[in-house]
Amino acid sequence: MKGTKNIKPVIGLKSCADVLFPSDSHVKLAAILNHPLKNRLLPLSLYIHIPWCIKKCPYCDFNSHAVKPDTPEAAYITALLHDLAHDIRRYAITRPISSIFIGGGTPSLFSPESFDRLLRGIGQQLVLKDEPEITLEANPGTFESQKFAEFRALGINRLSIGIQSFSDPLLKKLGRVHSAHEAIQAAEIAHQSGFDNFNLDLMFGLPGAEADSSRIDVETAISLAPSHISFYQLTLEPNTWFHKFPPRLPDDDAIFSSQQQCQQLLAAHGYDQYEVSAYSKQGRQCRHNVNYWQFGDYLGIGAGAHGKISQALPQRIVRSVKPKSPEQYLTDSRHRGGAEFIDVAALPLEFVMNHLRLKQGFSLDAYQASTGLSAATLEPALSVCVKQKLLIRHHNHYYCSEQGWNFLDNILEKFMP
Repeated sequence: MKGTKNIKPVIGLKSCADVLFPSDSHVKLAAILNHPLKNRLLPLSLYIHIPWCIKKCPYCDFNSHAVKPDTPEAAYITALLHDLAHDIRRYAITRPISSIFIGGGTPSLFSPESFDRLLRGIGQQLVLKDEPEITLEANPGTFESQKFAEFRALGINRLSIGIQSFSDPLLKKLGRVHSAHEAIQAAEIAHQSGFDNFNLDLMFGLPGAEADSSRIDVETAISLAPSHISFYQLTLEPNTWFHKFPPRLPDDDAIFSSQQQCQQLLAAHGYDQYEVSAYSKQGRQCRHNVNYWQFGDYLGIGAGAHGKISQALPQRIVRSVKPKSPEQYLTDSRHRGGAEFIDVAALPLEFVMNHLRLKQGFSLDAYQASTGLSAATLEPALSVCVKQKLLIRHHNHYYCSEQGWNFLDNILEKFMP
């Protein structure tokens, strides 16, 4: 899911450079053996950012740059592996990796040879759980049958394909470089290449959209039999061309009506909504993204990549970000970027903000296990939300009511420190 690739720090961060970058660069065995999380084995994922794409889209606020003939592909793979080695030492990583997500940009621009080298290098540095989910983001304009068959042979077992729409006029308004025909062909090539698990990204509320545009897009996507569909509203993010020169969008009532119609259509065809913008066939939720929303840990390598690592609860939960500029990233031999601890007072909001994106909500046991805080630190906000029927409580489990799901911001503001 594209919106999840760079999870950004929220509020209340404290500097921790002296902890993360000690003068003694050797990790002492005693520190690992006495690690506060040694028996908890929190899930750990790896996010890899490849920042180049064919063309920067006018709505995109991700760290992406137009590819050039001299894009340093081999040098970037080397930098990624060095970055990973630094993070493993920096955070004394001993846990296995449960999922890998290669996002961008358009990672599928890189060659199978580069990904072979990258995945082999990762396997030499980290332990991977049995049958890890390994996702590669791809755009329809980069699909070639042979190339994607080679990706599958390398162990990449999931694709996330940036379709956005199956309408040529809407694709043109979005600045996309592919056609509706190429979008359909991409899904067909995914099947032919052996990918039985892939996502199609769709957007709604697009400039120039007709009343039935989203329904047609969703029907077309369903006909291509993906295991997962991401369906999210176009937002005009700061620092984008669309934000500077806003296009005319459908009115809010039309957008909401279209969204509801498409959600019913997805449900009728066995695509269950498990997250705000994610729908999947049974058992095909994106494991990597679910780990984000469950406030799990993840390493982030690559230009502009974000990470979150729990060292000791609740005082030492680290948010990190790598240098955003590809040029700076390639020349920074230690790939330090920024790293700060989340303020303990901000943890209730951080946890709830993530977990309530999931339909299943959260349990108080999960809250205590992920933050190291007592359930009392969620009060009085939790009780207020239940009283106002924004949240439903079932024993010690909380999830959004239909009203709460539609007004999630009203819930989150109650947990502000």
